[in-house]
Amino acid sequence: MSSNAGSKTQPAEVRRVAVVTHGRPERIGRALERLQRVAAERGVELLYPDEEREKHGLGADDGEPADADLAVVLGGDGTMLRALRRFLGTGVPVIGVNFGRVGFLAAFEEEALEEGVGRVFSGDYDVVELPVLEVEASGGRWRAVNDVVITSSSLGRMIELGWAIGGEDLGSLPCDGLICSTPSGSTAYNLSNGGPVLVWGLDAMAVTFVAPHSLQARPLVVPRGRELTVTNRTADVDAAVLVDGHRIGDLESGEHAAVRLAEARSLLATLPESTFFSRYGRTFAS
Repeated sequence: MSSNAGSKTQPAEVRRVAVVTHGRPERIGRALERLQRVAAERGVELLYPDEEREKHGLGADDGEPADADLAVVLGGDGTMLRALRRFLGTGVPVIGVNFGRVGFLAAFEEEALEEGVGRVFSGDYDVVELPVLEVEASGGRWRAVNDVVITSSSLGRMIELGWAIGGEDLGSLPCDGLICSTPSGSTAYNLSNGGPVLVWGLDAMAVTFVAPHSLQARPLVVPRGRELTVTNRTADVDAAVLVDGHRIGDLESGEHAAVRLAEARSLLATLPESTFFSRYGRTFAS
């Protein structure tokens, strides 16, 4: 598999599949049973993480999900993100069946489950490698598949953030926060705030301010090798640091976070015709 961001590979037939489902089982109805039937017909072994076996009342098995050829997700974009994070660094690609509202990361909709999964089990799918972010803050280090957000820890309070890219100071701005997103995350919170959409294949991150109190603030697309440093310059309000929507710590006045493109890449599996632009047109053009 190539290490280039956005590159595609076409794999061999699938024999072992890990399963990840929506946090609320009622959201997917009988989809797990449908998946199990297709797997049985194709001679594919399904592997369940511990939380999935507990969630669905399944018996113990001897398989290790990280040893699967592929992971199938039954859920929305939130479930997809959870699966992409879980299998980051394992070499297991993740493909989604959409049971959510937007489903931008999913390869096909729930009504096409049998046909789509059958094709996937036969090896009829591509794998797209996508950049991942690494953030250092609050004495720790985390990786983000979607985005890193630095925002006011006090609801309704504006903060002032200083920022620098590649060691070059770009000043400071009063704002509600800042978003640093990957290409896969650029169509989420970043898009809602007027940030640029990064097409799969770009090895870059987008930097977008949230409600900046300025006429000069513009989003930036930053290539690999340029680190973003964000400093909380607010005297009396901490800045919360969120990684893929999860709060991992706060920046007190004068403290900073550093965000860069990580060496790791997430592996998104998709049907050959379910390209970035077909998804973009289906989801956002109407």
